[in-house]
Amino acid sequence: MQSLPFYPQGFRSCAKNIGIRDTTLDFTVIASDVPAAAAAMFTQSRFCGAAITVGREHVANGQLQAFVINSKNANVATGEQGLANIREVVRLVAEELDIQSEDILPSSTGVIGWQLPMDKLRSGVHGIRSELREGQLHISAHAIMTTDTRPKMRASKIGDAVLVGMCKGVGMIEPDMATMLAYFVTDAAISADQLKQCLHEVVNHSFNMVSVDTDTSTSDTVAIMANGMAGEVPIADFKRALQEMAIELAKDIARDGEGATKLLEVTVEDAASFEQAKRVAKSIVNSPLVKTAIFGTDPNWGRVAMAIGKCYEYTDIQPEKIRIAFGDLVVYDGQALGQDNLPQLEAYLKESEVVIRVSLHTGTERATVWGCDLSYEYVRINGEYTT
Repeated sequence: MQSLPFYPQGFRSCAKNIGIRDTTLDFTVIASDVPAAAAAMFTQSRFCGAAITVGREHVANGQLQAFVINSKNANVATGEQGLANIREVVRLVAEELDIQSEDILPSSTGVIGWQLPMDKLRSGVHGIRSELREGQLHISAHAIMTTDTRPKMRASKIGDAVLVGMCKGVGMIEPDMATMLAYFVTDAAISADQLKQCLHEVVNHSFNMVSVDTDTSTSDTVAIMANGMAGEVPIADFKRALQEMAIELAKDIARDGEGATKLLEVTVEDAASFEQAKRVAKSIVNSPLVKTAIFGTDPNWGRVAMAIGKCYEYTDIQPEKIRIAFGDLVVYDGQALGQDNLPQLEAYLKESEVVIRVSLHTGTERATVWGCDLSYEYVRINGEYTT
């Protein structure tokens, strides 16, 4: 497991296998040595998991001291027992670390409808304080994975402070904070109010702009802790670093989408509003017909036109004003440009990253979203998910 070039001060972690489903890492604790300013955003799913309910309660006062995450079991649709179970996990971890239960944000990801294996969790939590170490955050990035093929993690410096981010997610990805989990820790001194504002703005231009399969997870969580041990940093520099890191992690999610062979980036510009640009871009990136064409290198750009046309609520979108390009190759500019460029388009679609650019000519706003192609492997993975 590749370590990071640097780590924030005052954070310790451990990651282990407690046998939730198999022999891979499935449980991690990330703890600050001191109470930290905190913020989080969660799924808007009406079928949210028990950990979401508890997490919302605990982060409400803007303070946390630990993240506790299990993979392989989402603890969703488990009723009062599921809620009691996650509260017990939090209480046990709090007792081990000698911190307040209310300062722990829990997360669970994996199969829906199964109760947590509490005997395994109780055994796994026991003695965990002695297992926490500095410089192990990269191992936690492995423990939060489900069907991910690789960990997703970044680190950067802001003055004397360090920011580390990690996430998981390759399927059931249509964040609307908003299965996607993302965690950030920093030793910068940032107030809870500033963290909350930064996180909302950053998420709306990163994790909320990625989609693998249009299915909003029951467990989506993005959370951040700032323990202040490195002192203050310019808030503008911090926000910029967080934004860049979140975008890179969002692209990692799209690139590693279940069964994906290509990263798909869609930019819609010259739109009447950010919302219009995002709506059109998401319509394109989420279209099964567009995604399968990208997978099969089929130069059928008409599917992009179809996806734009589905946004019928925007009556100012007029076909004769629209421009569609793949990379630098323009395929439509107010009218079809003929069939001569189809061989070049087919060749371009063989690239590992495909960029679609659309100009609506309804205004001056723009939005970029990220997704992936749709392959045979996606069907196999999800057809066999619980077996």
